[in-house]
Amino acid sequence: MAFDTKKLLHGSLVGLASAAIVALLDYGGVLDRIEARTWDWRVKRFAAPGPCTDQVVLIGLDQSSLDWGRTENSLSWPWPRATYAAVANFCRRGGARSVMFDMIYTEPSGWGVADDEEFGEALRLHGRAGVGLFLGREQGADTNWPASVQGTDVPIAGGDGSLAAFKSSLSLPRAAFPVAPIATNSPWFASVHSEPDADAIFRRTAPIHGFDGRWVPSLGFAAYLAAAGKPGLTYRDGVLQAGSHAIPLDSEGRAILRFRGGAADSFRVFSAAQVVQSEIRLRDGEKPTIAPGVFSNRYVIFGPTAPGLMDLKPTPTSKVCPGMVVHATFLDNLLSDSFIRPFPRLAAAALLLAFCFVCGVVGRMAVKGWQAAAGFVLLVVPFGAGMAGYAAGYWIPVVPSVAGGAVALAAVAVLNYALEGRQKRQIKTAFKQYLSPVVIERLVQNPESLRLGGETRELSIYFSDVQGFTSISEVLTPEQLIALLNDYLTAMTDIVMEEGGYVDKYEGDAIIAFWNAPLDLPDHPVCAIRSALRCRRKLAELRPAFRARVGRDLFMRAGINTGPVVVGNMGSLQRFNYTFLGDAGNLASRLEGINKQFGTYIMMSEATATRIGSAFPSREISRVRVVGKAIPVRVFEPMFADEYEAGAKVIETFGKGLRAWYAGAFRDAIAILDPIAEQDAPARAYIKDCRKRLEHPPENWEGVWQMTEK
Repeated sequence: MAFDTKKLLHGSLVGLASAAIVALLDYGGVLDRIEARTWDWRVKRFAAPGPCTDQVVLIGLDQSSLDWGRTENSLSWPWPRATYAAVANFCRRGGARSVMFDMIYTEPSGWGVADDEEFGEALRLHGRAGVGLFLGREQGADTNWPASVQGTDVPIAGGDGSLAAFKSSLSLPRAAFPVAPIATNSPWFASVHSEPDADAIFRRTAPIHGFDGRWVPSLGFAAYLAAAGKPGLTYRDGVLQAGSHAIPLDSEGRAILRFRGGAADSFRVFSAAQVVQSEIRLRDGEKPTIAPGVFSNRYVIFGPTAPGLMDLKPTPTSKVCPGMVVHATFLDNLLSDSFIRPFPRLAAAALLLAFCFVCGVVGRMAVKGWQAAAGFVLLVVPFGAGMAGYAAGYWIPVVPSVAGGAVALAAVAVLNYALEGRQKRQIKTAFKQYLSPVVIERLVQNPESLRLGGETRELSIYFSDVQGFTSISEVLTPEQLIALLNDYLTAMTDIVMEEGGYVDKYEGDAIIAFWNAPLDLPDHPVCAIRSALRCRRKLAELRPAFRARVGRDLFMRAGINTGPVVVGNMGSLQRFNYTFLGDAGNLASRLEGINKQFGTYIMMSEATATRIGSAFPSREISRVRVVGKAIPVRVFEPMFADEYEAGAKVIETFGKGLRAWYAGAFRDAIAILDPIAEQDAPARAYIKDCRKRLEHPPENWEGVWQMTEK
């Protein structure tokens, strides 16, 4: 991807606009449900027991317990409160840190007041036990805390003022207290109120709820507070501090839970029937089904798990999760300080803006189809950030960044098609007649390499024409002449374009081309010489067919020079041509004409010969002073290697004769060149020149062939 300031600006603006659009959608909650689904995927990916998970033990009132009560003890639902008393007593016997009942006892026991009193007494004796307190917005008979109920007092330092922002979400106006024997004896009350997200999935829970000026902890929080002996609570900057443990809160005062597994498979669960049986057997002096020690120093939560008891909640890891598992998860997160922290809004906005900016710029800078397609791979980055964020304990929003990046990439794709497509079509239209498809494609993919207007470049410039074409044209009809030219020019042009050359123009039978513009071509002198040699060889292949059409052989002459010129779009505002202007081009044209003097067909300047190095063998033809130039130039005839090897003896002899000519030893030059005169046209040209100079000796011999015509 090449750098372009204008593209950078386009991409930046598209990214900014995309971020603004998605931010508005996100603020309106449009993306919340999709984001929640991506969160659930992260939760499932990372769900695993934590360092404190085994400190939490569950007692489930499951279907097998209900069946046991009905078949073994003729207990219909609801069970007598004495069974819960047995659970509380067993936990006390086993040394449990605390025990919380995820149950609401708002109706008197059908077994009489004594039944309620037995359960209340068991709670009191335990001392670190509690029951659920129903709090609601519309349901609940109580609007004030009963004077007869002491219950739980959980003051929060700094909470009254700082937590005011959560008043609408944490404060509940109505309540339903347990029956008096239980309410007056229970050491703790725990809020069992919970509200799912908009899609009815429970992903978070509030640690406290307010009622009638008091703070009531959630059931999982109450289990910790009861065992800890009411540690001081403080609130500051979105974090509720409980002793050494911190509870980060979201914008509604809820804690984001780090779920440990499915329904209850991460916590150790005991059947309520087993616990009740064990307590009864211990009272009777029998061996219990469960040893009380399994609850030693553990937090115990009792709750219904049977489907018919209607306390199943969907969570990210399970569609049917017992409600007590949500409370247990909160307690586990609290003990291990592993709550998920909400990502700061400012940081989320910065992340969205940065990602949209990157997508916009990358998409706009893409110049190839695969680069544009690869840009969409960037959309996996937010998912990676979301995964890394979860591992680090943060809910980093994924969907806003993905949506913003997708909008940015789609927008720049449309922009690229509108702008780049037009530019590519213009380039193809402008150059398809002069450049090979490969070179045109390079221009299309890198249009910045085409600088409109003039620029100074070193080019290798090529001039060629057909020897004696005027006389050939006189024996052909216009139609025959055009057909011949088209066939000849097509064959030659194909080679020039294959070698990366740019066809500047045709002038009758003449071809003017150059290399190293509009695209950089580091080995342009080699390409130019190879093109000339290939054209000569191709014409040799076509010569028999052309002879059959015109009655004579066709030969081409070419001149090549390498040097600096000005190249660019030249002409008028209405019509212009991509061409060059400079002395290096004039010399190339002169070299094509010099071939006539020596009987050669390809002539290159010393500048080109130096640049091609050993790529092609060549022989020096002369030092020539062209018309209009005072300084002579050395000129060379390039060849293919096989051609050079085939004529090596002739070339060597010619070189000796040329050195004699340079020295002014014209008789010696004739003697050297005469044996090869019939084989070598340049040798014949030098013999003729030597004889002329012997007849008219030069006064000041410079060893330079003087051109008298262009």
